[in-house]
Amino acid sequence: MSHNRWNLLPPATVRPEDIGSGFPPLLIQLLYNRGVSRPEDFRPFLASDRSLLGDPFLLPDMQKATDRIFRALHSGETIGIYGDFDADGITSTATLVQGLSLLGGKTVPYIPHRQTEGHGLTIAVLKKLQEEGVSLVITVDCGVTDAAEVKQAKNIGLDIIITDHHSPLNEIPEALAVIDPKLKGSAYPFMHLAGVGVAFKLLQALFRGTGKEEQIDAVLDLVAIGTIADMSAPLGENRYFINEGLKWMNTNPRPAIRALINQTRLEAGKLDANSIGWVIAPCLNAAGRLADGLTGYKLLITASEPEAQELAVWLAGKNEERQKLTSSTLLRAREQVIARGLPPLLITADREYPMGIAGLVASRLTEEFYHPSIVIHTADAVCHASCRSIAEFDIIAALNKCSRYFSRYGGHAQAAGFTMPMKDLPRLEEELSALVAEQLKGIELRPHLDIDAQLILPDLGGDTYKTTQMLAPFGHGNPVPIFLSRGVELVERRTMGSGGEHLRMKLKQGRTVWDCVAFRLRDHMTEIAPRMDIVYNLEVGRWNGKEQLRLNILDFKKSS
Repeated sequence: MSHNRWNLLPPATVRPEDIGSGFPPLLIQLLYNRGVSRPEDFRPFLASDRSLLGDPFLLPDMQKATDRIFRALHSGETIGIYGDFDADGITSTATLVQGLSLLGGKTVPYIPHRQTEGHGLTIAVLKKLQEEGVSLVITVDCGVTDAAEVKQAKNIGLDIIITDHHSPLNEIPEALAVIDPKLKGSAYPFMHLAGVGVAFKLLQALFRGTGKEEQIDAVLDLVAIGTIADMSAPLGENRYFINEGLKWMNTNPRPAIRALINQTRLEAGKLDANSIGWVIAPCLNAAGRLADGLTGYKLLITASEPEAQELAVWLAGKNEERQKLTSSTLLRAREQVIARGLPPLLITADREYPMGIAGLVASRLTEEFYHPSIVIHTADAVCHASCRSIAEFDIIAALNKCSRYFSRYGGHAQAAGFTMPMKDLPRLEEELSALVAEQLKGIELRPHLDIDAQLILPDLGGDTYKTTQMLAPFGHGNPVPIFLSRGVELVERRTMGSGGEHLRMKLKQGRTVWDCVAFRLRDHMTEIAPRMDIVYNLEVGRWNGKEQLRLNILDFKKSS
């Protein structure tokens, strides 16, 4: 049996002869599998240009927000920008500060401290901003679930504009404007903006009103970083944000990017989505996870090369510390959930779990065991939790049903968090576990692989790899294309890597032989057969300075 459930996607209903030249059948199938089913949408998706940008005024309350901001700009008011401590929140804050400064605005940024303040608005901070002369607060990447705090701010005379991308709760804050594509009744055609994407749409609306819309291209590098870091689907206008932002970073990088390149193994001029997702974003996130997210903001906004270098050194060090802490905490959490017999909902709680990495640990548990996971930092009176889930279980919907327990909560279908009194934790565990057990009853809890097409190995030459790369950038919602080949012959196999945890093989079909790697599949070496069905993607392997196209084996089974 294969280690995953294999789901071969249905054939495209669009035929090549219906479209014209330039679209081979494989490319049509790949686009169709990603929801791009209308021929008129093919070229914009592949071009990833400004044609993908939606009208910002289709977002809820956009006109109200721009009217109030222009009034603040004209009267010289001080505007508070209230962000969040993760990379999306940090880039959102920097984006709005930089954009409003181009319009002559005076801003005061605020990034809350994860350990002492947590996610979202707090009235103490809002009062402090007011004491500093702030009369208008614009939230970025937060606020849509903070109805009580917004009401208190209104009572003390603060105007609040919310820009957010998280799922709203039943009670919508009574802010001057609430801009969120997920609001009920929103006419905006694209639901997958990151927090920084919503902040950009606000700037787009403001700059359109001044006739200087092209000037905001200068913040697209920040928008790209936040969008990738938040793992927002690289579909729709996110494709434009990522591609254009990468162009800016590769041709005209700000001091922050140059400094981070110097502190890592990245190469100037060759940054891609993987460079951001695996190197730059974790460095920015490390500040908010282990210390103060304001450091990441300062790095992004500084024009000083020496300051950028100093901040980048500190962030790179914090990221190394975060990596070690994640490994040790994961080991402890993993032992706990295994000791509990791997129930449908994995819950692990400990006073020693650092709040800043609970989400990372929950993600690793869910990835390994394919169960919804909750990792909880406990204290004497209050606990803080990070939740991660699987496609078959909507975690935010489950939290909505248990909302009476929480002092604060929010998130998405597959990633959420909450804060609550310790005394209620046993009852919450019981209720959530029952919800998960009921909803997942009868479902085989194995991850599934959506397979784009079935091919034979001789078909993989020529332009196949080039065709797959036309869909980049890849990510959640637009994965690297996955293929299935049946009945391939084993020519050679061996282990590789530190401790031999990976496999290297040569596989043959017809007269074609391919080099293959299978990462972290050594434990399944005994299941390798003379003839196999394999699921894989195409990748460029780099070894001893040479590049070679190879198959990255994701799963395999003996051919029937």
